[in-house]
Formats: sequence, C-alpha cells, structure tokens
Amino acid sequence: MTSPILVTGGTGTLGRLVVPLLRDAGHDVRVLSRGRHQPTSGVAHVTGDLLTGDGVESAVAGAEVVLHLAGGPKGDDEATRNLVRAASRTGVRHLAYISVIGADRVPLGWLRSKLDAERAIADSGLPWTTLRAAQFHDLVLTMAQQMAKLPVMPVPGGLRLQPVDARDVAARLVELTLDKPAGLVPDLAGPRVYGIAELARGYLRARGKRRLMMPVRMPGKAGRAYRAGANLTLDGATVGARTWEDFLAERLRPGR
Repeated sequence: MTSPILVTGGTGTLGRLVVPLLRDAGHDVRVLSRGRHQPTSGVAHVTGDLLTGDGVESAVAGAEVVLHLAGGPKGDDEATRNLVRAASRTGVRHLAYISVIGADRVPLGWLRSKLDAERAIADSGLPWTTLRAAQFHDLVLTMAQQMAKLPVMPVPGGLRLQPVDARDVAARLVELTLDKPAGLVPDLAGPRVYGIAELARGYLRARGKRRLMMPVRMPGKAGRAYRAGANLTLDGATVGARTWEDFLAERLRPGR
C-alpha cells in the first residue's frame, strides 16, 4: 500500500483539477484545507491552517509526496515555511510547488511572497520541484467581467499577458509531482501573448457586448516591469494547448 499524496489547496480552482488526475493515476490523496469536507473514494480531507501551522504536521504525517497549491493574496511565504517545517520533521521525499511567472522580476508584494515561498522550499533541504505558471484563463475572465461592468473599460497600457488554461497546468503538475524532484523547471505559459485590450475585446465579442476602452498608465516600478514584459516567458517555456479563444468558447457557450 502506498502512502497518500498530500495536496494543499486541493479544493481550489487548480486543486479540483489536480486531485482527480492523481486519483486516475492510481494514488490515494489527502487534501489539507481550513474547512471541513466529506471524504470521497480515495480522497481524505484533513483540517489545518497553514498560516498558523495548526494541524499541519498531523496532515503531513505519513505522506511522502506533498503538492503545495494553497495560496492567497498575502502570507504565502509564512504558510510555506510552516509546511516546510512540518515536511522536514515527517520525512517527506518530494515537495512540489506552484508559483507564478515573474515572481523574481515584478516588484509586487504578492509576488515577493511567492518568491520567498520558493526560497523556503529550495533552502529546506527537502527534494523539491517548483513550476512557475502564467495567469490562468479563469483569472483573466474574472478581470474582464469586472472591467465590463463599467461603461468605459480601463485598459492598462503596455500590459501583456500569456494566459494558460488551468487544465494544462494541472496535467503538468501531476506529471512533475509523480516524477523525481527536478528543482526549478521551465515555466508553463499559454500558447499566445495578448495585449490586455485584445483579451478584453475577445471577452466582449463572446458576450455580444460593446464598451468604450480608455488606456490608463500603470504607475511605479511594477508598471515599468509589466510594460517590459517581466511577467512573460517568451523563450524556453513549456506551452499549454488551450488558447484564450478556446477557453471563452467553452466557458461562455449558451446553456452553460
């Protein structure tokens, strides 16, 4: 009998895709979350809080492989340090982590937290794998929906995105998690780079809407980094299969 794979954030956007793939590959899964959930076939749910460390060590106990997907607007570094401490004490043999392209290049607090989390894993002494991915189509859709609520859509000038489908990320993460620890692997981005206005127009067309667009300038160091493409990986990345147009056609199809 093999030990279960512990997945943090297993009930989130990415986790809901990863867990079934791990089960399909024949592995039992243990999901760590702050809320209580009913167990399903081959999936156990345990309660713990990565930010405080409560329940984390007992959640990790007995798991030789940990896939760390949990994240939030702040505190990812401290949550990851708590996970690393528990994993170090319980004999984890592979700690895999999902990060964000540009974590080491874009000066935003959230991305600095991601980079600090990466460093906590790399410096832990545990065998590890980290995958940096681009923004998910789901996030871009949420952005477009919020922007479209305004009579005039603000469009950050010079901002480009290379959105990737969460299903492509999930498949790659499962592949990496079940393989040997590989350190920092090539980034995973979508198949196309879009200006933010192009993404917004694609959403508006798919919804049959019209909006005026107003260019706005992103201020400060973060704005300069985005205009320079620090959030993109143009060479050497693994490329997902599904485009923004593919995603919109599926997600916004009539009757869904």
